[in-house]
Amino acid sequence: MYCLSRKTVEEIAELLKVNDVKALPYHAGLDATTRMNNQDAFLNEEADVIVATIAFGMGIDKPDVRFVIHYDVPKSLEGYYQETGRAGRDGLEGNCLMFYSYEDIQKLEKFNKDKSVTERDNARHLLNEMVAYANLGVCRRRQLLSYFGEYFEKDCGFCDNCVKSTEKLKAQEEVIIALKAVLLTNERFDGEHIADLLTATENQYVKSYDHDKLEVYGQGLEHNDSREFWVSLLRQLVILNYLEKDVENYGVLKIGEKGKNFIKDPYPVTIYKDHNYEEDEEKAEEDDAAAVGTGSAHAYDEALLGMLKALRKKVAKEKNLPPYVIFQDPSLEEMATTYPTTQQEMAQINGVGMGKVQKFGRQFLDMINRYVEENDIETAKDVVIKSMVNKSKIKIYIIQQVDRKVDLEEIAETKGLPMEDLIEEIEHICYSGTKLNLDYYINQIMDRERQDDIYDYFMNAETDNIAVALEEFAHDDVSEEELRLMRIKFLSELAN
Repeated sequence: MYCLSRKTVEEIAELLKVNDVKALPYHAGLDATTRMNNQDAFLNEEADVIVATIAFGMGIDKPDVRFVIHYDVPKSLEGYYQETGRAGRDGLEGNCLMFYSYEDIQKLEKFNKDKSVTERDNARHLLNEMVAYANLGVCRRRQLLSYFGEYFEKDCGFCDNCVKSTEKLKAQEEVIIALKAVLLTNERFDGEHIADLLTATENQYVKSYDHDKLEVYGQGLEHNDSREFWVSLLRQLVILNYLEKDVENYGVLKIGEKGKNFIKDPYPVTIYKDHNYEEDEEKAEEDDAAAVGTGSAHAYDEALLGMLKALRKKVAKEKNLPPYVIFQDPSLEEMATTYPTTQQEMAQINGVGMGKVQKFGRQFLDMINRYVEENDIETAKDVVIKSMVNKSKIKIYIIQQVDRKVDLEEIAETKGLPMEDLIEEIEHICYSGTKLNLDYYINQIMDRERQDDIYDYFMNAETDNIAVALEEFAHDDVSEEELRLMRIKFLSELAN
């Protein structure tokens, strides 16, 4: 399993170990002897899982790796390809799973902000390729081979996009327009530029090259006004071999032989809609609410989850609170997986804790107990994921220091934590039902009017997602740190 940071490596390895998985960490922060011992243990099958940064695996001679999991999005497709290539070297099946969230991309962009302009641009290009790989609905194998300059004629048939195909479209005029745009710009520009040209998107380079005078300028709007559609189409035309990448100039598109023949004799081309993970998630929630518990592909019981969400909505309405204040979705999903029937069991659910159980848990426990009894369910207490005991020490320290009104910067410095990580620890404490009073610190960095605006926002918001909140306050110069601190204050006062 690959993670981006040493901290995450240690946490995931520890989480697996306390749940009886033979896992070991591997990263450059460990001393050479420990790294060597951990690698040898993995090679000799004394450990089943290695949780590592990219420091692990260069040239290891282990042919029977069956799974490669990316807990964080890799920084580049080159890295992803190399790391997934460590599975199935014996010719037998190897499975690769990558967890993707655009928040990971934003985090990686932050890491690049202190680099030189050239390094930053290169890193951004590589991240854009990762975003495209995650979002495109085309066969994953075809995408990867195309990225490295190889054309693959058929879909692989076993990646997620092949097994559960995204929506397909037939495009002919759109392909003609896209190929013409590449020709009329003398095959000197990348897909982003061509998409701007076709959608008449404000772009200084389009005008500086007089491309706004070309016949194809804005012509794409007649077929699809989404710039993202054209970027995706151009990427797919590369994968399908109508377009080729200029190997000497990064991202520049050229017409391939197949593309030239197409312009002479066009025909409908099958393309795929991109994934929209936000829409997929919303649809999944709607399906959950109407679920009847048949043939679920999820680990959780869809029927129970729908009932729990309906109850959460009812309780939230009675208490005049947003539903997420009662219990967040991941907590309800875990309840619908492990069927907690006592206060102690429910308190072990991630994001709950005894404080929340005592405040909101009774009706939920009653519902789960009735459901378990009516459906003759044998509760799987042994599958409850155990929490990491050693992490409680730092949480206790933070709670004690906050109670003493110690400045958060001082707490972070004492524990050697970046401020962002300290706030994340405080969020975990808060989500587990412990009430924290950060007023002494918040009052130092924000005036009362600003606090009230953010507090009112969370009271009326449908979600406590920080990315959504940042958009809402985009014109008010409100920082992510301020929003996260006010969310902690809000949840501490109303949820805990």
